[in-house]
Amino acid sequence: MNIRLPMTAAALAALFALSGCNKAEDPAETQADVNEAQAEANQEVAETQRDAAEEVNQAQGEVSEEQREADTQIASAEGEVNKEDAQARYDVAIERAEGEHKVAAEKCEALSGSAQDQCKQEADSNLDMAKEAAKRDRDAATVNR
Repeated sequence: MNIRLPMTAAALAALFALSGCNKAEDPAETQADVNEAQAEANQEVAETQRDAAEEVNQAQGEVSEEQREADTQIASAEGEVNKEDAQARYDVAIERAEGEHKVAAEKCEALSGSAQDQCKQEADSNLDMAKEAAKRDRDAATVNR
């Protein structure tokens, strides 16, 4: 007897479940279910849009940061190039001035006495002025860039 009661209850439950499968849902209940499904879908779409917007904003922030870093690296590289260019120009100016000094000193050897001394002093003075001008140009180039 104990076994028959649960079996009968299970059979009745299955019968009730099967008899309700073919019955149409009430239109008001269907509309309520549709409205609920629509609201859930709208909420999920809105959440997805918020998530996507956050990801886009984060990506834009990362791109901006990378751009700032790249700009800094470019500026640093340009500064180094300018510094090296200024130093190279300085080196050329010094070599030119020393070469001109050597030529002028040799020409002074053709003179004698105080004329020779004055000529050498002028050559030395021109060398010093050329070196100062080269240094000034180099320093101005590295400061202005």
